[in-house]
Amino acid sequence: MAIISCGSIWVAQWGIHPQFTSRSYVPNRLTTAQSVATSRISFLGPRSSSLFSRDSLPLLSYAGSSQTSNGHRAARFTVRADSDYYAVLGVSKNASKSEIKSAYRKLARSYHPDVNKEPGAEQKFKEISNAYEVLSDDEKRSLYDRYGEAGLKGAGMGMGDFSNPFDLFESLFEGMGGMGGMGMGGRSSRNRAVDGQDEYYNLVLNFKEAVFGVEKEIEISRLESCGTCNGSGAKPGTKPTICSTCGGQGQVVSSARTPLGVFQQVMTCSSCGGTGEISTPCNTCSGDGRVRRTKRISLKVPAGVDSGSRLRVRSEGNAGRKGGSPGDLFVVIEVIPDPVLKRDDTNILYTCKVSYIDAILGTTIKVPTVDGMVDLKIPAGTQPNTTLVMAKKGVPVLNKSNMRGNQLVRVQIEIPKRLSSEERKLIEELADLSKGTAARSRR
Repeated sequence: MAIISCGSIWVAQWGIHPQFTSRSYVPNRLTTAQSVATSRISFLGPRSSSLFSRDSLPLLSYAGSSQTSNGHRAARFTVRADSDYYAVLGVSKNASKSEIKSAYRKLARSYHPDVNKEPGAEQKFKEISNAYEVLSDDEKRSLYDRYGEAGLKGAGMGMGDFSNPFDLFESLFEGMGGMGGMGMGGRSSRNRAVDGQDEYYNLVLNFKEAVFGVEKEIEISRLESCGTCNGSGAKPGTKPTICSTCGGQGQVVSSARTPLGVFQQVMTCSSCGGTGEISTPCNTCSGDGRVRRTKRISLKVPAGVDSGSRLRVRSEGNAGRKGGSPGDLFVVIEVIPDPVLKRDDTNILYTCKVSYIDAILGTTIKVPTVDGMVDLKIPAGTQPNTTLVMAKKGVPVLNKSNMRGNQLVRVQIEIPKRLSSEERKLIEELADLSKGTAARSRR
């Protein structure tokens, strides 16, 4: 999959080496490295195309927010090109899931930034997490084994689409004693900014709008930072206090003695919800720090999209918490089919009917195209189900408006069921003439 710039629109297409805007993870804060202030859009391909695989959504409505198991949007990281994930984890290509998981746990403990203060330890920790995320998933591992990183990118998993490595780490170690056995208190969720969740919007286009592109103005509903409390969630004039249950850690540790020893479990503090602070909630946002509002956005849809295509508008999703980056807006395309013209990737299919006389002698007919009615020459002697190609009358190629597919016209020959006496006489004379010609050619 590749992202190619086209003005303020970024379009991704399968099978090409990618160029991605990267996001980096900084302890206690997530920032987005982007130099362009305007919204940027990227495209993900449709299921209907042979090159793409995505589910289309049938309704024109707001479809809700994406969430992670921790209730916030996952941070994004980059991974080095052509990384050998098996070598990163130190396992063989035939390693079982349990071997991969065991290798990840051992390496993650060694390179966790709270334990290993050496330069490059955090980057190594991210690489280990990325490798485990791919190899622990059967589908991703199969793609990686067959095609390498290109296979993951072709399936829609770009260089910035890995999960937050610290969330992945905590999901595996929470409930197993956490990091207590390592002399670590764990990373309190109150110490990290939380990215906003993505928003989804379904946009319906007619056939020609999808083929040639269109500019639409849409109205979305999203969570924005509360103006009353400036996103803190606390009532103006009040100050948060340290949670007495967890002592400001955002986590509590429960211990249980078993025949095998003392078992410790680290859990999110239920009193403060993991923030480590107790505050009087803001009356406007009820303590969330965000309020839902509507916004109108001008969206430029590139030529060549199809049902299931997804446009990504950067930073137009829900606001983050504690300085976290806003999520993205995903616009899911649904195309209303044309009753006459059918689409097959960048080609358009059409079936025409001609009489047997025109098929024998040849003729010129008018056929509909996305550009209007166009003359099509039917060559003499055209056989039934012959396919004629109308060059560059198909769908424009994404990001390459000067390149288009073709319109493929299948010719059906109409044979009359009834003939007049005069037509029958002429056909019989033609048949006799044809038999005489055939007999002479055999001599």
